[in-house]
Amino acid sequence: MLAVALALGACAQIKFGAQAAKSISGSADAPPQSVRPLGTYKVGEPYQIAGTWYYPAEDWSYSETGVASFYGGERTGTNFHGRLTANGELYDMNALTAAHTTLPMPSLVRVTNLDNGRAIVLRVNDRGPFARGRIIDVSRRAAQLLGFEGQGTARVRVEMLAEESQRLKASLTGRDETQTVAAVPRTAVASDALPPLPGAREARVTGAALPPPSATLPPVQTDPARAGTATRQGRPRETQAPLARQAAPIRTEAANDPAPAAATGRAGAPAAPASAVSREVAALPVDQQAAARPTMTQGQPQRTSLWVQAGAFGSYENAYRLSVRLSRYGSSKVVPATVNGSQLYRVRVGPLADVQTADRALELVAADVPEARIVVD
Repeated sequence: MLAVALALGACAQIKFGAQAAKSISGSADAPPQSVRPLGTYKVGEPYQIAGTWYYPAEDWSYSETGVASFYGGERTGTNFHGRLTANGELYDMNALTAAHTTLPMPSLVRVTNLDNGRAIVLRVNDRGPFARGRIIDVSRRAAQLLGFEGQGTARVRVEMLAEESQRLKASLTGRDETQTVAAVPRTAVASDALPPLPGAREARVTGAALPPPSATLPPVQTDPARAGTATRQGRPRETQAPLARQAAPIRTEAANDPAPAAATGRAGAPAAPASAVSREVAALPVDQQAAARPTMTQGQPQRTSLWVQAGAFGSYENAYRLSVRLSRYGSSKVVPATVNGSQLYRVRVGPLADVQTADRALELVAADVPEARIVVD
């Protein structure tokens, strides 16, 4: 009897010790008790990924065409749903967000699918994509609304919404919206936006007219204990097998705030309400976007061609020499263009039939010219 009593006492001490440890460190099976951050305004320092340097900057006139992909809810590998983005917000694949390698975070951009004419405003709050030949990674919900969730990629135009982005910056920092964050100087890459087709008309599609979040969105598999510390690394695959359930919304500090739109900025000044920043859903805190009613613009599709561009030169002789060198990879040509009043000569391989063909051509050309990229024209 004495031995049994001693054993029971020891078990009670072990159980009490385990419960005390859980109360101090937090259970691995329960979400962390600390409030998750809303995120901050960030431009960032130059960084290198897989041998390529990226130079973040406040480029309020940014406009570029290229190939978009999407990420979120991967079935294998890292599931980014619920993880921290590069500026400290939580990624929700049902929200209207995007990742870009150099634009300030958060900022608002209009992404237009040139293949079908659909356009929507997204909130850039993450870094990527780091695969060659992609200019932006959008959330899975954005890919659905833009109409390329099934194929995984689309030819797009990405345009910075300067005024809305500057107001968003001011609401988060408390600084004058006209101030800019200094960036390391770099060689400018010339690029022209495609004009709309003659006679093109646009229609705004809102609210109930839009489809609900796709039934193929997979369930949340994020470990709550890691959601507050894990940040996005690299870029997921573009083709994802469909699953049955929709992801649950991500809740952040703003969800429990009685006036979430009037959160406090970093400088201590109250942030402007989302309505004062922009009427777009992308201007809302991420946790409120999935339940909001986005607005999509339906325009006319545009005829486009895919190219691999190896460089742009002010000298025709230099462009011609590179064109001859790249002729072993396909039809190489020098294409003259006037950009901001300056005459340039672009060296391109193409036109190419589709994104897969362009990817293969880019892989070959990039082995010779690492700066090569896919462009849409």
